[in-house]
Amino acid sequence: MTAFNREKYIGEAIESVLASTLQDFELIIVDDCSVDGTLSIANAYQRKDERIRVYQNEVNLGDYPNRNRAASYAKGKYLKYLDSDDSISPHGLVVFVNSMEAFPDAAVGVTTFKGRDEQKYPFRLSPVEAYHYNFYTNSLFDIGPSGLIFNAEKFRNIGGFSGKRYVGDIEINLRLAARWSVVKIEGGLISWRQHEGQEINAGLVTYGYLEMQLPMYREAFRQSYCPLPKDQQKAVLKYHRKIAAREIMKIVLLKKRLSLAIKYYRQLALSPMDFFNAAFLMKYRY
Repeated sequence: MTAFNREKYIGEAIESVLASTLQDFELIIVDDCSVDGTLSIANAYQRKDERIRVYQNEVNLGDYPNRNRAASYAKGKYLKYLDSDDSISPHGLVVFVNSMEAFPDAAVGVTTFKGRDEQKYPFRLSPVEAYHYNFYTNSLFDIGPSGLIFNAEKFRNIGGFSGKRYVGDIEINLRLAARWSVVKIEGGLISWRQHEGQEINAGLVTYGYLEMQLPMYREAFRQSYCPLPKDQQKAVLKYHRKIAAREIMKIVLLKKRLSLAIKYYRQLALSPMDFFNAAFLMKYRY
């Protein structure tokens, strides 16, 4: 559990873990230089329960580097993140762990908001199946860390999160799923809180997602071990170029910031055809 200025929510997050029917866990909390009461609240719980270990960084690391720092302290077979503004159901840890135990070759287990699959949970997806599921059936890789559980050995094998802001969750799922299988886990195990202070809001306001997502997919598809066939890679990149072009069009039309739009156009190496396709997408998809 990583935290930065979460005094309003971290107590509920910790309580949800302590209420787990699975009791064999260590709860590692790493505070990233909060300036509110987050650390005091975490320390109070540490004094009450010996399974809790609290650390504070000397300098602010940021979201994904701090997740790596938390993982470096962990001793268990699995790494299960829970954001300090989320909560997990009492049976959540049992389901996450048992699902991974059922498929020892898996690198990551993924739960979503709702169960929408025809197969019985949990079920295994090979690298090819996981990629195809994500890009052609239903989103799989864009779930936040609270919805993930990692095989610790495989997580460390790839070096954990790259540290890239905003897209770290999608990126690590792409990297792991390209090498090992993925377990799809039933939904409804995590309660994701929505509030103004979430990182996702910063990514939208600062255009961080626009700047990071397309290059991330390009990099993933350049890897020799990418399981997605070349023709499907091209189709996925074409779609995401259209998405990027559409966002740039909004910057011009809604924000009146032409210079910023030109910056992203050049930075993302888009073409006029991408904007033609984006206009078609805007007209017919929504």
